[in-house]
Amino acid sequence: MFRRRQFCPMSLFVNAVFAISAEKLSDLPPPAGAEIAFAGRSNAGKSSAINTLAGRTRLAFVSKTPGRTQLINYFRLRNGAFMVDLPGYGYADVPDKVRRHWQSVLSAYLTRRESICGLVLIMDARRPLTDMDRQMLEWFGPTGKPIHILLTKADKLTRSEAASVLRATRDELAPWADQVSVQLFSSLKKNGVEEAEKVIGGWLGSAAADE
Repeated sequence: MFRRRQFCPMSLFVNAVFAISAEKLSDLPPPAGAEIAFAGRSNAGKSSAINTLAGRTRLAFVSKTPGRTQLINYFRLRNGAFMVDLPGYGYADVPDKVRRHWQSVLSAYLTRRESICGLVLIMDARRPLTDMDRQMLEWFGPTGKPIHILLTKADKLTRSEAASVLRATRDELAPWADQVSVQLFSSLKKNGVEEAEKVIGGWLGSAAADE
């Protein structure tokens, strides 16, 4: 199902560097390059996926307490584009006031930020398409821009289970087929990196052509 993959020195994400953090939309930098937004439920493996794509261990903060990292973090790629790590959502112990604030920030960012070229939506392969995952789709979908779903922690499933989850997720998202793509991903096994790079690299090529 997976091809084991060694990191290539010309990887799209290698040499990504931290650029800036923002707590609210007014703190965001002026649009100065294509932005790849990464969103996902707390504890779905979003930070680990970003670190795996970048071939790093601590580029994005991996907290032992899900929901703790509540900033919008920008990482600059060598081609001038940005990976944008959005706050994790859906963590039960976050106070209601904080939850409402970040839902408002996520909604506004995903619906209004014109420099976003696509959304990478991180879902735990064992629990895909939660209510908040669907909310992300509803917020970003109307932009018409592409969405790529990484079903993370796929190594925790058997091959047949992983294949079944992938098929079921694609079937459920069939109405979005022209806009949404789905793949399995494992940060632990480093599986799925090449496929993700190919998809996201295509977005950046499209973004460059539009400029």
